[in-house]
Amino acid sequence: MSYDLIVIGTGPGGYVCAIRAAQLGLKVAVVEKRKTHGGTCLNIGCIPSKALLQASEKFAEAEHELAGFGVLVDKPRLDLPAMMKHKDETVTANVNGVAFLFKKNKIDAFHGHATITAPGEVLVKAEDGAAQTLTAKNIVVATGSDFAALPGVEIDEKIIVSSTGALALAEVPPRLLIVGAGVIGLELGSVWGRLGSKVVVVEFLDRILPGLDGETAKQFQRILQKQGFEFHLGHKVGKIERLASGLSVSIEPAAGGAASTLEADVALIAIGRRPVAEGLGLESLGVALDRGRILVDDRFATTVPGIYAIGDVVRGPMLAHKAQEEGVAVAEIIAGQHGHVNYEAIPSVVYTMPEIATVGATEEELKAKGVAYKVGKFPFTANGRARAMRAAEGFVKILADAASDRVLGVHIIGAGAGELIAEAVVLMEFGGSAEDLARTCHAHPTLSEAVKEAALAVDKRAIHI
Repeated sequence: MSYDLIVIGTGPGGYVCAIRAAQLGLKVAVVEKRKTHGGTCLNIGCIPSKALLQASEKFAEAEHELAGFGVLVDKPRLDLPAMMKHKDETVTANVNGVAFLFKKNKIDAFHGHATITAPGEVLVKAEDGAAQTLTAKNIVVATGSDFAALPGVEIDEKIIVSSTGALALAEVPPRLLIVGAGVIGLELGSVWGRLGSKVVVVEFLDRILPGLDGETAKQFQRILQKQGFEFHLGHKVGKIERLASGLSVSIEPAAGGAASTLEADVALIAIGRRPVAEGLGLESLGVALDRGRILVDDRFATTVPGIYAIGDVVRGPMLAHKAQEEGVAVAEIIAGQHGHVNYEAIPSVVYTMPEIATVGATEEELKAKGVAYKVGKFPFTANGRARAMRAAEGFVKILADAASDRVLGVHIIGAGAGELIAEAVVLMEFGGSAEDLARTCHAHPTLSEAVKEAALAVDKRAIHI
């Protein structure tokens, strides 16, 4: 069983890498430890969470928003099993789609635990204990990430849950406590908050969404508080006790001080994710790691020739689309081409309502680097389509170099932000300026006009404010 390339892991980075390599004429095999392909993203991450976010948004719209459009309906009733069925069907369609693409591209798929026993050699152990050895000229590790545990807290996926358990709760918890105010916690908090949970968030830092543009994060926190979220920022969780009536959670100020107690029915631990690189035999081969991540060069090569790594297991943001771009790039490099990823143009989206989307530098990052920049900002309250949609919360903010006018970062909070960010990504990929965007015709009336107006505002010539 000899191949040009073996890819370990079939999440977004791994399966895209395998398909691109096959397109380039390489003989490819993949090894996946799960029974289904797609990794965390398709099975227990991006796809199921977005299915529940969409479904819960429909529920909240029927309950709170339709009357404002003159559409009167009885109070909606929740059919949680049907909502979960929608989620499961969405997952099944996606994972089956990946399996189909493997067959279409003549990629051999193996299921089991992979160990790299030597450069160019992979031992695959199936669930039933059967083992076989595959050989290849090149190996790509794309094993992704897993949730980070909170020391001293046992996750049972029933009342103390990770994101996996939070996607499969049997009923709506009256009181949901979330440890961590990052993307995962706020998205899943939005799902259950819309369905009736009282959501309380405890965050070690003094802000939500670490790493996001500060002004955007502050605005978003105010919006979430209006939606019913309660925040305890600058606090850490000391202990979680299981009681007959639920959970007792001890929290205390991160800077020190008196502890207090919160009660909850379910606690979601969402303090981040960790790379999954253990059990592959990497260290015994001499593959260098740093704090669990595999060290790679700008061609995704590890310290052992013929072994590459991409995605959550290497440096950079843990984003599915970042892994996909790296998968394409490393496949092209292995095939003798010139694969490349522009890390300055990797977008990020928070799929709440309103959405948040960002690409490039934040104001805080530019200030830290001493970069002189201009700011153009435009609110959705001044956008006709947003008003017609009753979705006028948020703004578009564009940061441009003060001298060259090149766009360095774009930050959007508002309805459809995840789609609106795409034109900013394209602009930045081509090194475009705010002037380029400002002079590009946008259809009227659309939400995208707010992006154009923000570009105009960089030069203090927005029309509608």
